[in-house]
Amino acid sequence: MKSYKFEAFATQFETNIREGIFKPGQKLPSVRTLKQEYQTSISTIQNGYEYLILRGLVQSVPKSGYYVTSRVDIEPERPNVKLHPVVRDPIFKHHLELTTSRKAGPKVSEFNVTAPGDWMIPQKLLLRTMQHTIREQGAALLRYFPPNGSVELRTNIIQRASRYNTVIGLDELLISDGALQALYIALASVCQAGDIIAVESPCVFSVLEVIRVLRLKVIEIPVDRQSGFDVDFLQKACRNNPVKAVVLTPNFHNPTGLLLKDDQKQALLSVAQRFNVAVIENDIYGELYFQGPRPATIRSFDESGIVMTYSSFAKTLAPGIRLGWLAAGKFMQRAEQIKFALGSTVSPLYQMTVNQLLTGNSYERHLRTFRMQLARNAYQAIQLLSENFPKEAFVITPSGGYNCWVKMPEYTEMERFYNQCEQIGVRFTPGYTFSFSGTFDKYFRMVFADKFSEARVAAIRLAGQTSK
Repeated sequence: MKSYKFEAFATQFETNIREGIFKPGQKLPSVRTLKQEYQTSISTIQNGYEYLILRGLVQSVPKSGYYVTSRVDIEPERPNVKLHPVVRDPIFKHHLELTTSRKAGPKVSEFNVTAPGDWMIPQKLLLRTMQHTIREQGAALLRYFPPNGSVELRTNIIQRASRYNTVIGLDELLISDGALQALYIALASVCQAGDIIAVESPCVFSVLEVIRVLRLKVIEIPVDRQSGFDVDFLQKACRNNPVKAVVLTPNFHNPTGLLLKDDQKQALLSVAQRFNVAVIENDIYGELYFQGPRPATIRSFDESGIVMTYSSFAKTLAPGIRLGWLAAGKFMQRAEQIKFALGSTVSPLYQMTVNQLLTGNSYERHLRTFRMQLARNAYQAIQLLSENFPKEAFVITPSGGYNCWVKMPEYTEMERFYNQCEQIGVRFTPGYTFSFSGTFDKYFRMVFADKFSEARVAAIRLAGQTSK
């Protein structure tokens, strides 16, 4: 996959900072100095410094320059939350309005919807491609497509997955009406009502709702801020309970933005194979990495067919593109039956539009721009939070994706905080929507997938003042 020019110096600077060669508080070379040294452009050096700021290693001082942050490990330790592998019935309040747009208007700054804002959607590219598709396909778009989806589209998805060593067979891939339908199919393929599954904790609300609808029981597996999904905890849960499946987002977990390392992915797969547990991985954010190569999927290490991988184009293109896919592995026969029962054909227009984008280079060009903008937004979000919220609050620095996961001080009255945010027209996603327990009551998720206009920046600053 394409690497970025700024990585040449940013990677070296990161190493020097972490090894203590560059000391806390030390002033770093100017942009112009590094431009000459590395024989590159000013924008490349600025992108590198933005990356280092995003990693929490460097801070920018207006009219002075760039400095090593006063404390490299700026994130406080994650609270010692004890989540025991206890089976819970999913009795869950309806939190839909907290995670979707509602009563939206010009005075509302929504940071609770995990979808790209209008400013970040490639509107011209999508509409132009749709128009071309309609002219080219004509009445064919009004007929049923194959139940599992267009062969051409599935072939393009398979070829793209092969670039990051994920092998998918044409006869095990089906096109779905978004990622959530793919998850529903995957879970229903291996579970029945009353079965036990393991889920990451915190876990996004939509996944919990699918679990509730299917009447499954859950064991919550903690996600540590440093190491991610707790594989040892999963192993303990599988040893003591008849776990049927594990559902997780290894690449840029929602809401924390954490990336599971390859050795952890392999260790998790080993546990699943030992206990015959299906792995259902959500790779919807896999393309949205901020630096380095595209991360591997758990499926890329699997030869047994026990891993089901699903994704969607809603997060990388536009929320209205309801087009996902599921690589069902050895569970394909059952998945195919369930998919047919839910509706045999996904929008032909969406299928052919995305197929056209994947056939050329336009999708990849869009992703490169989109990733860089998300990285800049993440940096700005972290800066705004650190400057305006209580000093005892902390933010987990995301490695990719859409989200910041914020822990407020223990003294914060969260209900009062949310009410005040509502009054000033700001919405975050409350932490209690990410679990069947009350573990994350002091947390909230902030989505940074839209432009930081002056009004939105002012709204965050005001929200921070109300929390102090």
